[in-house]
Amino acid sequence: MATMFTDRELDIINVLWERGASTVAEVRDGLEDRLAYTTVLSLLRTMEEKGQVAHVEEGRAYRYHALVGRGEARVTALERLTRTLFGGSSERLLTHLVSDQGLTEAEMERMKRMLEERLGGER
Repeated sequence: MATMFTDRELDIINVLWERGASTVAEVRDGLEDRLAYTTVLSLLRTMEEKGQVAHVEEGRAYRYHALVGRGEARVTALERLTRTLFGGSSERLLTHLVSDQGLTEAEMERMKRMLEERLGGER
């Protein structure tokens, strides 16, 4: 099943990916926005119900950890983005990235090499 995150859930899971297992207070401290403790707790509980995070008891606190890896989240988010904004066309997505973004020459060169490798070295 595809893992979908809301924007807030992405903020929270990113803290867990960066910091590792964390209490509600630690997650809250790792967020850029100042959210209420109860808001972070509520989000973590919802994410736990969705199977995105889990917790272990640590004294009176719970320590939450991610159950979804960045790779899985990237694939799901990219598939959704491609489907919704680019009509399901990966070519349109790539065209947008190459033409509308401020890519450096080095980044474009790396992308070119990846495409060539994918094509089996054809030019």
